[in-house]
Amino acid sequence: MWAICKKELRQFFSSLTGYVTIIVFLLLNGLFLFVFPDTNLFDYGYATLDTFFQTAPWIFLFLVPAITMRSFADEYRNGTFETLRTSPISLTQLVMGKYIASLIIVVAALIPTIIYTFTISQLSTGGIDSGGIIGSYIGLIFLASLFSAIGVLCSSATNNAVVAFLVSAFACFILYFAFTAISKIAGLQAGADYYIEYIGVESHYKNISRGVINIADITYFFTAASFFLLITARNLLKR
Repeated sequence: MWAICKKELRQFFSSLTGYVTIIVFLLLNGLFLFVFPDTNLFDYGYATLDTFFQTAPWIFLFLVPAITMRSFADEYRNGTFETLRTSPISLTQLVMGKYIASLIIVVAALIPTIIYTFTISQLSTGGIDSGGIIGSYIGLIFLASLFSAIGVLCSSATNNAVVAFLVSAFACFILYFAFTAISKIAGLQAGADYYIEYIGVESHYKNISRGVINIADITYFFTAASFFLLITARNLLKR
């Protein structure tokens, strides 16, 4: 498993595309946080990272699929998947190696954003909500773990990396935003709205981002990611 993980990391960072992907992610976050009107922290009048944690899921919709789209699609296209299957690793190890590598890359992209915290703390005179910021980062890692599982699944279903990217981005969008949007329909406000919203990712991410880390939200992310990885393994078994 770790051999597959190292191979994926080496392959991603051996090309300019990998670095460009991370740079674009950091650049977009920086623009939203410090430059764009209505979203930059100077318009708020007080130091906060709320804008970053609100826009990061939107950027994740494109960042994570861009990282995972070649996981299996390129293996199919280059004819190297058969070589992987004849190597002494199980399907579970193969899937987990690809998945963990993708998650490590997303976390690596998040690490430089910690500088935003130091910037905010220097701008703030009354201190910052450290607990809320830590909770929000934990929420982003959980969100990345789920989106990575979806991305790896979509890549395992096609030999076209572009198709994998588009389907993965759409699936992440639906799972994150669609259920919350549906729950706001007037006819569902009698109680069903809570259960519909609970199916989606957004409510669980927001709970953790508030610094409220409970077993229900952790179980949700773990179960959902495991479900998508299980389907990935079944896709590979069919091949």
